[in-house]
Amino acid sequence: MMTLIGVKLKEYGVDDIVIGLINSMFFAGAILSSITSSKIIPNLGHIRSFGAFAALLVLAFLSHSIYFNEILWGIMRFVSGFAFYSLIIIIESWINEKSSKEDRGKILAIYSIIFYLSIAIGQALLNIDESLRDSLFEIGSISVLASLIFVAMTRVKEPTLTPNDRYSFPKLITIAPLALMGSLVGGFLVGGFFSMMPIYITNISDSKEMLSVFMSLAIIGGLLTQWPVGYFSDRFGRRNTIFLVGAYIAIISTLFIILPQNTTTLYILSMLLGGGIFLIYPLSLARANDVIDEYTNVIEISRSLLFAYGIGSFLSPIIIGISSSFIGPLSIFGFFAIASAFIALYALTKEKIPPEELSVYVNVPSTYGHEIADLDPRQDEEWVEEHRAVSKDEEEASLDKK
Repeated sequence: MMTLIGVKLKEYGVDDIVIGLINSMFFAGAILSSITSSKIIPNLGHIRSFGAFAALLVLAFLSHSIYFNEILWGIMRFVSGFAFYSLIIIIESWINEKSSKEDRGKILAIYSIIFYLSIAIGQALLNIDESLRDSLFEIGSISVLASLIFVAMTRVKEPTLTPNDRYSFPKLITIAPLALMGSLVGGFLVGGFFSMMPIYITNISDSKEMLSVFMSLAIIGGLLTQWPVGYFSDRFGRRNTIFLVGAYIAIISTLFIILPQNTTTLYILSMLLGGGIFLIYPLSLARANDVIDEYTNVIEISRSLLFAYGIGSFLSPIIIGISSSFIGPLSIFGFFAIASAFIALYALTKEKIPPEELSVYVNVPSTYGHEIADLDPRQDEEWVEEHRAVSKDEEEASLDKK
């Protein structure tokens, strides 16, 4: 739906600045959800809350299809963001309730895979028969309504939703400055990708097939790189990995600007770009887990980082929309290059964590709510010890003994 909204706004001749503002409202709704949902959901119960937020989401989708007005669509994007992220929080808290310490890591991995694949399939829907393309708002609504069937019929015990901790950015700046800046940049990249990348493709091509393939390939690229890069970061540290990934994104973004804009090149670069931008936030979260100690509230830190991620996502479409209107569609890659180069260089200014103090990289979905902090298996020190990679020095020492 995020991709479709951008396409429709472009078809209606809306300026890129206004498109950026409308799309940013989705993330504004998400931020409000992260603050208020933990107070709303316990009062209504999870099943009733899921039904209420699903109804809000369907109303927002159908309102888009009934009447076009920039202000109305901005409001509906806000409602969509609030409802969607509230649904995600309900789902995550339910998964957390049914997970044990032993299987949290596996369940979170499956959850992430499902998320990436479902988002990729969603992009592919843009390529359906032209006679059905105007019905995509209705198809989205049907998908949400279908989810209600499974929730309404469940007999699983409803989970207890933990209240939000305070967001303490001063504490984060002191404890984990690289994690905080990485979360802001990660939100900027991912938010800008989903909200404004469709505008770039629409500006250079009228092909919906090209748009759907481009977006899907980027998401698949993000899924494929999670585990190998995570393993690398466990062995060689988050600071070094953030530097390399940031530099990598900056190079790929620059290639978008200097290489010819043909279909094959764009598809390849899309997958390569997706293989980088979805890594910054999980690496930042892992960095935070590397530096926090036993006296620090892990869940508070995680939710604060997620809040910073949401702020980055909110600002990204506004900044990119303004620059696209005045500079041109390629400016999105200019900002991607600047943001990623900044986090790469910033990483080098921070201290390196000794290998024996590193935590474990955990893949998280590209879209998630604050309950993901409760599901994170790194809260359990025994799990971290079991999954911690053997450092290079330890491995060499072991070989010497043999």
